[in-house]
Amino acid sequence: MKKVNLFLVLLLFVGAFVSAQTVKPEYQKCVKSFIDTIKSDKKEAIAEMVAYPLKREYPIPDIMDKSDFIKRYDEIFDTTLKNEITKSDPAKDWSDMGWRGIMLNQGNVWMDFDGRLTSVNYQSQAEIELKKKLISDQKKGLDSSIAFFLKPVCVLETEKFRIRIDNLGNENYRYVSWPIEKAMSEKPDLIIYRGNFVVEGSGGNHQYEFKKENYTYECAFIVAGEKNAPPAKLTIYQGGKVILAQNAKIIAK
Repeated sequence: MKKVNLFLVLLLFVGAFVSAQTVKPEYQKCVKSFIDTIKSDKKEAIAEMVAYPLKREYPIPDIMDKSDFIKRYDEIFDTTLKNEITKSDPAKDWSDMGWRGIMLNQGNVWMDFDGRLTSVNYQSQAEIELKKKLISDQKKGLDSSIAFFLKPVCVLETEKFRIRIDNLGNENYRYVSWPIEKAMSEKPDLIIYRGNFVVEGSGGNHQYEFKKENYTYECAFIVAGEKNAPPAKLTIYQGGKVILAQNAKIIAK
């Protein structure tokens, strides 16, 4: 497994832009249909175009279905984003990114080749304010020893443990764990700082690694795996030897 820092990840991502191609005419029709629907603010019609769930930046909840999308449409598609979409040219401003799909400009909006909206990476002021509130609420519900972080990353649960990973800023990740029967408002059993973010290949698999004395705690997220692979996994090593391996549920991410 190869460790890649976030700067290198960015370089790889930028490299993908170099291989971008003009969208084929048949796919430009799908893009044009999406643009026209946004222009007319037909929320119900746009909701039919979405590939659910539509991910939002944690801790903002993902959009799970059509009714949720319609309810939150104005929260996502503000004037700035709608202007970017409606003023775009399918032949000039949208790019064919291969298996990743079709991208608007620098990636604020993505579609697949069936004309479905797959990702909105833009964040409106309404979502920025909502994210701040949700992070503040999370901090109030945590034990005071860990009620500080820049961004929450995830909460995992295994058979024995509840695990929380937070980004403290400057690529400094923190690992916190409790016995599964304890709440996050209670004092944690283990806190480890200065964790590393690790990516594997281009399929989306990634993990966070934390070291404490002779132990390594690895939280892996399986995006591209075998059919019955768990969504996440906790592995603990002692001196390079596996002493615990448990599948994990992603409670929040």
